[in-house]
Formats: sequence, C-alpha cells, structure tokens
Amino acid sequence: MKSAERAPRVGLVSLGCPKALVDSERILTQLRVEGYELVPTYEDADVVVVNTCGFIDSAVAESLDAIGEAMAENGKVIVTGCLGKRSELIREQFPDVLSISGPQDYASVMGAVHQALPPRHDPFTDLLPRRAAEGEVGIKLTPRHYAYLKISEGCNHRCSFCIIPSMRGDLVSRPVDEVLREAERLVVRGGVKELLVISQDTSAYGVDLRYAEREWRGKAYQTRMKALCEGLAELGVWTRLHYVYPYPHVDEVVPLMAQGRLLPYLDIPFQHASPRILKLMKRPGAVDRVRERIARWRDICPELTIRSTFIVGFPGETEAEFEELLDFLREVRLDRVGAFAYSPVEGASANALPDPVPEEVKQERLARFMEVQAEISAQKLEAKVGTVQRCLVDLVDGELAIARSMADAPEIDGVVQIQNGFEAGLQPGDFVDVEIMGSDEHDLYGEAVPALRVLD
Repeated sequence: MKSAERAPRVGLVSLGCPKALVDSERILTQLRVEGYELVPTYEDADVVVVNTCGFIDSAVAESLDAIGEAMAENGKVIVTGCLGKRSELIREQFPDVLSISGPQDYASVMGAVHQALPPRHDPFTDLLPRRAAEGEVGIKLTPRHYAYLKISEGCNHRCSFCIIPSMRGDLVSRPVDEVLREAERLVVRGGVKELLVISQDTSAYGVDLRYAEREWRGKAYQTRMKALCEGLAELGVWTRLHYVYPYPHVDEVVPLMAQGRLLPYLDIPFQHASPRILKLMKRPGAVDRVRERIARWRDICPELTIRSTFIVGFPGETEAEFEELLDFLREVRLDRVGAFAYSPVEGASANALPDPVPEEVKQERLARFMEVQAEISAQKLEAKVGTVQRCLVDLVDGELAIARSMADAPEIDGVVQIQNGFEAGLQPGDFVDVEIMGSDEHDLYGEAVPALRVLD
C-alpha cells in the first residue's frame, strides 16, 4: 500500500497516575474512532502524543525526559497532561513541540492531531459524526481483566504540599448513572473482573452535584460514594476503592465490604500522624479519631486491608513529631504503606513554610519509616501462611502464575506467586484459590488448589 493511502499513524507515551492513564485511554479511543492507526514505536508514528505528569519534581523530570526522547526520535510531538499547565517550562526546553494542553483536555489534543495529521478523507462516511458506539468499551491500557473507573476530576481541597487543584481544577463529579453504565460495559462487553475506582477524592464524589439522583437498571441511585458502591456491587466483580479521603461517611461502605459486596480494601492517604504537621499540610488533624475509626472498621470487617501513603521530612517536622508518626504506624499496623520524602513542588504553598528539613535527615527518616513498616508488613503476611486466599491471576511466567489477593491492588501492592501456576493451567484473568505456604516483607507464595479453581 502506498503511504498516501494508509491511515495516519499516532504513537502515545502515557506517564503518571491511573487517572492520567484513563485520560490516555480516552485519547486513544477517540483516535481509533476517527480512523487513526495506533502504533507502538517512534519510527512508525507520524506524530507522537506525550501525556505528562507534573505532581512532584521527579515526575516533572521524567515527563521532560519523555518529551525530549520523543522529539529526538520522532520530532512531531503533542504534549498534554498535568505538566501541560506549565507550558512555559516545556517551551523553554522544547520550543518546537506542536501543541501543549493540560489534563483531560481531549478537544485540544484532537485539534492538534488534526492540524498536524489530518484524518484520511472517506467520502462515504465523513458526513456522519464520528463517535464511539454506545456499547463500545474503548481502548484500555490495562490488562483485559481489570480496569480503572474514574468517577470525578479535580479536588476541592487545598493541601499545602499539592498542586493538583491548579492542574486539574475543582471537583467535577460524573453523574452516577454515567459511571454505572461505563462499569457495566467494561464488565459485560469488556470481560473486566476487577474495577478500580479512582479520583482525586473518592469520598467527596457527588458533592458538587448535590448528590443528584439518577436511574440505572430501573433503580434510583444518588450521586454519592455509598450509592455508587451499591450499584457497582450489582455487577458481581471485584470493586476496589482508591484515594478515599477519611470523611465520617466512609464508615457507611465498610459494612458492604463485610457483606462481600465490595473488596475489603481502603486506600486512604493519611499523610502524617502529628496534629501540628497535619495542620501545616492543611489536612484533617484529629489523629485520635482516626485511630478509633480504624479500630471500628476492623471490628465491622476483620478482613479489611488498609493502604496509605505518608510524607516524611515535611517542613518543620521535628524528630519528636517523626517519632510520633512511627508510634502511629506501630499502633495501627496498616497493611500496605507507601512513603516519600517531602520534595518542594513549584506552586505549592508548603514551599514557604519555615524550618525545612535537611535532605540527609529526610532520607534517614524515610529509611527508618520503611524499616518499621517492612517489619509490620512481614508479620501481617506471615499470619496468612496456612490460609487459602482467593486470587486473580495477572500473568503466567514460566512455571509461576503471578496473581493478586483481595488485599493487593495492581502496581502498588504485593503479589501472590503461585508455584504451580503453569501446571494448574492458569491464565491471566482466572480467579483461583491459593493455599499460602510462605511469605516475605511484601509478597505471598503458594499453590493453586485445583478443585477450587474458578474461571469467572
């Protein structure tokens, strides 16, 4: 086929969090709807879209490196995503990029693609509007058996270390029926077996819409977190909640977990345990109340897994306040924990706070923090040895199948290594019960129980 006859080709580089991944999926889906061919290499692409991240300095550096690589390897580059809000930084280093736009600005991305690479004209169809079919799932960048379900954009909080609201704006919730219909398409048409609910603040879902009521499957649902979870539970797949802000109404979804309708898993970024530091962060500071609520959640749902993230070395953090954080860890014994040393982010109000912690002290505290949590994690996982865990297989590697239990979110938590995965005939997307025979600080090891294997 002559080059003039082939479909125009677009490559895409996707960086950042799952929310950015969903943006990339929507861009790719629209490109395919409009007749563009999607290609995996710079060499084959007529133009490259780079979806950037700009939350912390390391993410900014990674995004700039990706833009630079795309410019060097291809030369025709369209930049979008969170770093697009800092267009002057991008233009300073890469003045020849074709276009720069911010996050979830799909119209600008498509406009730039059209200008750089007009879609192939088809006289028989081009008078008709191009859109995805009603029941179409669209392109996914995750494995077939799980998908991220983005329920809102933006955030109403103004945490002093965060610039997300300046990039993604205030909270804008999707109507509950729209979210439930997308989830239904993913499950029924796409074969998805795990839905990962994401947003900037899942707990605040619907507040901007005044919890408006909408209908799905002949039943009314409010646009709020609990009602959404009740609807998703009707689909009969794993549903995992991420980015849950510790509001009191989080208590309402824990009984759904105890009933087996939601995965017993909460991803709640507590960030710190010193009331003074939390106040400087502009985060809720009632740490004693947090302790009480964690205990109550575990009473209601003993299988509950709690994941969280923390910042160490925040400006002004004293050694005593850091020890307060370690004491909190030892007391509440969270299941999965991530942490990072505070890094100034351009535009964050925390940069103006006095008494910055020296870099060497931040790194030393981070190491101590992770050492404490590693011991807790090892003990918690060791307690699962001898149990049988329902797992979802992600991949098969030689004799092993790599899976995740209900306690493990993809990419950020541990895995379950199934030693006889190949022998058991496991495939990605299979559910399987696994007898746990060993553990370490992060992962579990076991063997599939053949009689209990479940395909759907």
